[in-house]
Amino acid sequence: MEKYTINNFLNQFSGDSACLEWLKNKRYPNGIYCEKCKKVTKHYRVKKRTCYACNFCGSHVYPMASTILEKSTTSLRQWFYAIFLMANTRCGISAKQLQRELGVTYKTAWRMFKQIRSMMNEDIMNLLNEVEVDETYIGGKHRGKRGRGSENKSIVFGIAERNGKVFTKVIPNVQAKTLLPIIKNKILLNSTIYTDELPSYDRILKMGYKHKRINHYKNVYVIGDVSTNTIEGFWSLIKRGIDGVHHSVSPKYLQDYVNSYSFRWNHKDETKPMFFQILSRLVSSLKAS
Repeated sequence: MEKYTINNFLNQFSGDSACLEWLKNKRYPNGIYCEKCKKVTKHYRVKKRTCYACNFCGSHVYPMASTILEKSTTSLRQWFYAIFLMANTRCGISAKQLQRELGVTYKTAWRMFKQIRSMMNEDIMNLLNEVEVDETYIGGKHRGKRGRGSENKSIVFGIAERNGKVFTKVIPNVQAKTLLPIIKNKILLNSTIYTDELPSYDRILKMGYKHKRINHYKNVYVIGDVSTNTIEGFWSLIKRGIDGVHHSVSPKYLQDYVNSYSFRWNHKDETKPMFFQILSRLVSSLKAS
């Protein structure tokens, strides 16, 4: 992945105008289509407004419309800088740190934090080949066997392709009726699925998959190619981030948090800097009009 430093950011996005121009060019790469003129026309920036006007009829278009930026009173450059901060850390950044960096109120920082994080939600489908499946517990206390003795813990189910992408979902329990439909929906048939010894996985073979298991209860973690080390490495990343950066996460927002970690994992090997991968979603994840 290409490096994109703070100096790169400051040079490219020196103010709100530069940010708005980038957004306009990203949203209208082939020029702005004027609804009134019924064709692509030249537009000019309207002074002191976040819009562009048609050279011929004067009708306005707003690049920020239907994005998370719409109707925001926060500086556009602060939004871009917030995205830069959230993109340039492996374990994430807290809303409190965002508040300190931007010099805004905590209420504003939290809203920006939540909105930017929402852009990192994506639906991962058709995982295939060698796939690891596991579940973990986040928050509260946990005692005893898996699924028992949990106090205020949330369960997160994960599917990870080896050398590929990861899918995560907060689930109510680890019963087969909860886990198997997700596996069927996300993993292509004939793939090899690696799991531990949880009984809920007993019917995977009958579903049309190859199934290999590792017995963690007996402190066995690797036998040849059989392990769940990939997904467990991902769990470690999430837990380090939540414990070290956020300290705790409400179950209400946990799915958004794990989605953001999944997004970083899934796009970490792309050449485009993570900042632009997230920034581009201002357009690709437009709200429905």
